Order: sequence, then C-alpha cells, then structure tokens
Amino acid sequence: MDKNIYKNYLAILREEMIPAMGCTEPIALAYGAARAREILGKEPECIVAKCSGNIIKNVRCVIIPNSGGLKGIPAGVILGAVAGDASLNMEVLSKVDEKGRARCRELLEADICKVELLDTPVVLHIIIEMYAGEDAVSLEIKYDHINVTRISKNGEILLDADKAVEEKEETDRGLLNLEDIREFADTVELSDVKELLDAQIRSNMAIAHEGMTGKYGLGIGRVIRENYSHDMLTRMRSLTAAASEARMGGCDMPVVINSGSGNQGIACSVPLIVYAREMELPDYSLYRALVFSNLLTVYQKQYIGKLSAFCGAVSASCAAGAAITYMVGGDISLIKKTIENTLANIPGIICDGAKISCAAKIAACLDAAFLAHHLAMNGQSYAPYTGILQEETAETISCVGQIGKDGMKETDREILKIMLEH
Repeated sequence: MDKNIYKNYLAILREEMIPAMGCTEPIALAYGAARAREILGKEPECIVAKCSGNIIKNVRCVIIPNSGGLKGIPAGVILGAVAGDASLNMEVLSKVDEKGRARCRELLEADICKVELLDTPVVLHIIIEMYAGEDAVSLEIKYDHINVTRISKNGEILLDADKAVEEKEETDRGLLNLEDIREFADTVELSDVKELLDAQIRSNMAIAHEGMTGKYGLGIGRVIRENYSHDMLTRMRSLTAAASEARMGGCDMPVVINSGSGNQGIACSVPLIVYAREMELPDYSLYRALVFSNLLTVYQKQYIGKLSAFCGAVSASCAAGAAITYMVGGDISLIKKTIENTLANIPGIICDGAKISCAAKIAACLDAAFLAHHLAMNGQSYAPYTGILQEETAETISCVGQIGKDGMKETDREILKIMLEH
C-alpha cells in the first residue's frame, strides 16, 4: 500500500495505543498537577483546578487508582501533586505509596484545592493553578490528556504551544478510511505492530481477569457469566465488562487505551482476544483483527472527538463487531454491513460520565455488535436511509460523528447541569 499511508497508520497506532492506569480524565488532572508541582519546586499551599464540563463529568464518580478509594477532582489533583511522577505520563500514579496517600488525605482535609467550571469551547480542557509562598505556576492542558499547551511561573511564560494534537502533520487522521484500514490490516508487517498488540493483549486481559474476581463495582462480569448461557457472546461480554468495571472501580492495573479512553481500548480488543482464543485462531489472525479494530475505533472517534455526550463504547464495540467479521474472512461488503447494522441499533447511548456502569453499557453494545456481525454473515443489513443510515458506510460514520459532536452538545450541557445540581 501507499508508503505515506502505511507510515501514517503506524504512527496513529503508536500514538493511540498507550498504557494508562485508571480512568483517563482523573489521570490527566494528576499528570497536570505533577508537572505543575515539578515547576513550582515545592509542595503547593493552594491549588485551583479549572476544568471543562466533560472533565468534571468524567472525574466525579470514578475511583482514582492507588488512592485508597478516593474520588473527585481535588483528590486526583492533590494526589498527582504530592505523589505523582509526571515522567510516567498516563501511569503518573503508578508509584504512589502509603506516605503519598496519607499526605493527600491531609491536604484534602485542609481543603487546599478549589474546583472551577471552565467556560471553554474545548471539551478536554484543564488549567491547574498552583501556589506556594511567593511562587505561582499555571499549567494548561488542551485537546488530549497529556497535551500541555501552556506553562507559566510567576508571570513568565515557559511554554506556549496551543496546538491540537490532531493537527500534527505526521499523523493525519483525515487519511483514515475503511478500505485503507482493511488493506493496512491485511498487509502490515506484524513485526511493526507486535509489541503494541502484545501489550494490549497482556494488559487488557489481565485486568479483565482481575475484574472477574467480583471485587469491583457490582461484579458485572461474574453476574453475566453465571446467569446467561455459556456461549461465545457471554464469554466476550463478561470479560470485557469486567475489565471496564475494574478500571472504573479503582484497579491499579494499566490498560492499553484507544482515542484517549481505556474503556474504548478494552471494548475494541478484549472481545477479539476472547473470540480468537475460543475459536483457536492463529496469532496472526488476532493481530491483524486488532489492528483493524483499533484503527476503525480511531476512524469513528475522529468525527466525534475525545469527549462528548456520545458513549464511546458504541464506537469501540462497533469496531470489535466489524473486526470479528474481518477475522473470520468477511469481505469489505460484509464488514460494512456489520458497521451499518450496529449503527442502526445503538447510536443513542449517552455518556453521563465515567463510572462503574460504563461496564454495563459496554456489555449492551457488544450484544448489539455481535448481532450486527451475525446479521451481516447471513447477508442481512438495513437499507440506506433507514433512520440515519446513508448510502455509503463512510457517510453513516461521519453522520453519527456529527450527531455525537454537534447534535448532542445540548444533551451534554443538560447532563452536566443535572450532575452539578445533585
């Protein structure tokens, strides 16, 4: 395939498939606070965390890993400031010890961190202001979870790089399309992606099995396994949901994420791993399906954006269903049917913040995606212009993205309003 597209797709995978511990929004706050603390050079006496609505929505209910069960923006910010290691990026809290947790609790009790809603059109937007004595640091994150765009100390600008990550020339998401994703998955040198994929398989399955212990949330993985028929779909749904619930419930094991989301990284990978192992498919078949699924998730999410009122489990599960069709030898027309059948069914699931019930949404989305796969393999698909479906699959994907990014802005505001009132 075209060398430029090949190189670009590889770069996209390397950018997107990174390890992260815990829900990515509190981790972004912890990372920003850890960076700000480094620049301040001492423990802060006062912190102001200014956050866009989607950050507030996604931090409110999740347990922060390595925190001893803490929730909320002040906890994430203070823990990052006193015990985080910014050099570890999205695993910033992985080395927190009991001393760090104890100090975090003391400063939480002292109420040193104030939270403000940031009036901004950027959905992923954080400003951390940190003060100690005569010193003041301000650090801004925009567009992506660890994309620091501006730093100042005592009024002096140390960094001013306000540029969206997706605008970087070497990784043009605009080059993504279904046919090239298929060709790339078919032809990629597996040595170029093996390390990334092995990390995704290892990490995401490890947390799935941890979630199946039932120690997190409602123990949804075990409930699905014990109360539904013992078939392929039950095994896929139970393990995938268990991984999400563990992650949302404060498990300190990392996952390999996709499009800035651990839940999306889990939903676009774990079902395929389970399917391939159950069907005893060769490793190369799973690797190529994971390449396809990860890129298809990114392709869909480029239209929606990192955060919105549209549940990302829909996009990732849609990709997983299409990748199963791909993995069993389905041609491009069957893959398109799988995508259309999924998007005809579940594009209306809202994102009301990150929390343990995300696992239930993933389970529901995988049910829809597997149904879509079976319909496609039986030659069945919904006709164009059935609801929001368009003539071409690419048009349908962009229309769903338009609904998620623009059409659901008011929904997002209402969700945030409801959450802040109670």
